[in-house]
Amino acid sequence: METASELVRSAVDYVVQWDKDTQLTSDVQLIRFVLGRALKHIYNMAKGRVHYWYVFESTVTKYADHRALCFARPTGLAGDDGFVMEEYTYGELYEMVLRLSEILAHRYGVEPGDTVGIDMTNKPMFIVFWFALWNVGAVPAFLNYNNTGAPLCHCIEVSKMQRVFVDPDCAHNVENSEAMIQQRCPGVAIHYVDEDAIMKEIKDPNSIRFRLDDTKRSANEKDYQPGALIYTSGTTGLPKSAIMSWRKAGFGTSLYGHIVQLDSNSTVFTSMPLYHSTAAMLGVCAAFNNGACVALSVKFSTSTIWTQVKLTRSTHLQYVGEVCRYLLNSPHHRDERNHDLRVAYGNGLRADIWREFKERFGIAAIGEFYAATESPIALTSFQQGDRGIGACRNYGKLINFILQFQQTIIKMDPEDNSVEWRNAKGFCEVASVGEPGELLMNIFTAKSPEKMFQGYLGNKKETEAKILRNVFHRGDAWFRSGDLLRADADGLWYFVDRLGDTFRWKSENVSATEVEAQLSKVPGVAESVVVGLQIPNHEGRAGFAVLELQDGVSTKQVLDQLALSVQLPRYAIPIFVKIVDSIEHSDNHKVLKRLYKDQALPKGRSGDELIFWLQGNSYSELTLKNWGDIINGKAKI
Repeated sequence: METASELVRSAVDYVVQWDKDTQLTSDVQLIRFVLGRALKHIYNMAKGRVHYWYVFESTVTKYADHRALCFARPTGLAGDDGFVMEEYTYGELYEMVLRLSEILAHRYGVEPGDTVGIDMTNKPMFIVFWFALWNVGAVPAFLNYNNTGAPLCHCIEVSKMQRVFVDPDCAHNVENSEAMIQQRCPGVAIHYVDEDAIMKEIKDPNSIRFRLDDTKRSANEKDYQPGALIYTSGTTGLPKSAIMSWRKAGFGTSLYGHIVQLDSNSTVFTSMPLYHSTAAMLGVCAAFNNGACVALSVKFSTSTIWTQVKLTRSTHLQYVGEVCRYLLNSPHHRDERNHDLRVAYGNGLRADIWREFKERFGIAAIGEFYAATESPIALTSFQQGDRGIGACRNYGKLINFILQFQQTIIKMDPEDNSVEWRNAKGFCEVASVGEPGELLMNIFTAKSPEKMFQGYLGNKKETEAKILRNVFHRGDAWFRSGDLLRADADGLWYFVDRLGDTFRWKSENVSATEVEAQLSKVPGVAESVVVGLQIPNHEGRAGFAVLELQDGVSTKQVLDQLALSVQLPRYAIPIFVKIVDSIEHSDNHKVLKRLYKDQALPKGRSGDELIFWLQGNSYSELTLKNWGDIINGKAKI
């Protein structure tokens, strides 16, 4: 017979295990935080202070002497000498922002309500320009500095920008497109920034400061209105200008910062481009919401990232799944465990390398999330121990119960997984456990969807295409993620794949439609099909183009033109190309794209197909040796 103390211990063990299984304590803690922040957000709305500028000023007041920003500026040398550290406290950064605000408002004439492009690489200047534009009441539009030609012009045109400020390190793409910009957007002013001069001026304590009066900045602003414009990578056609609302910038990033345990002693290292929402919102805004420091890297590099993480004393590392695999495939680095990292957070970390990534680099926790730039909400997982490996939504039973009214996974047509399945009554149904289905997020304000889902600026058609109506009852509206997810028996959710003609490569969404449109302009190409192919030991899908040539045109002519003249970012240029006599179509003249999605490399299923691959800046035959080097990581693609 058990003693009283043994019974107590058994009861305690049972309660501890029950709490671990249900995650009730962590659920309650998160709910309390959300309610507290929600009340604060409602108060700010009532006071007309939803603008993130006030969050920034509050943090400056509280943490003036704390590090806000550090930058490992490359020197070209090796090891620790390869970087010179630049550090700015919140107080110093605030003063720089005010001085640049004076320049923007009174030298360049930026006014409240203007939309202003920032075409800059990762560096402190980007952030100073960004927050100075917020101070003067303008809306910053973050341009992808890889874009040139028609995609760049489209981004400027659709957002109706008054001016664009260009970093000297990416000025060549704008200079090469300037004639087209002036033709299509004659009212926009292009300003090439002298970085050294501007940084010297705004660091000068004698320079004039300017802070816009609050009544001119945001007196009547709603929390669903644009705080910034961030361009998608063009999941269909040209890039779309996604609206980053004040609700996301303020309330959303405070919530995410809490989930990944950011505080005033944290430093977030990011080599992700600031023109994307991952670095801008979940990096900078989440950090500044919590008095944390942002450590910027010019670009991702497997050979130097751990040295930069060490030198910046970073506690949090931002990733996308491709980055994690690149790091695991790289040689041992002397600093890969010589750091202060506690958490890595991002999206796309695959379950098959999850544990290895944590163990090799000594990282205790993973903050995996699922989101889209335009999405009204995100899924999150803070994973420690063994539970939740590979999941992008990882909560307990209480939060899962609440979220069933906000997020769902619906069944898809078994014949076409890009189309939702509807029952005899015309309604969708929730997918079964383990069954892949499309993730939907409830737009509770169905009659005024813009209050929850702001969509894309100047693109009503694409905005409406992301809304699915009459899902579970007449009149409801849900945001379509465009992605397949599945749920397991424990209520954890996992990413499966993307729908439609979009694939992800080099951390960017590549639109097959846009690539095909550019290939059609290459002299000698009669028709093209573009799909993404999975490559062993590589994240994402590499671009594969099937080309039908015009009569009398040689393969070499077309491949030379394709490599040299196609107007696409490097990551979107097809890696593999096959020339065919005729591209197959259905009876109603649609290209049978599905026939090309399972292309076998390097020589096709027959073993004698001729496939070309992009080696440097030219295409050459893909041999068995080339293929072996690619899958073994000896040849980069």
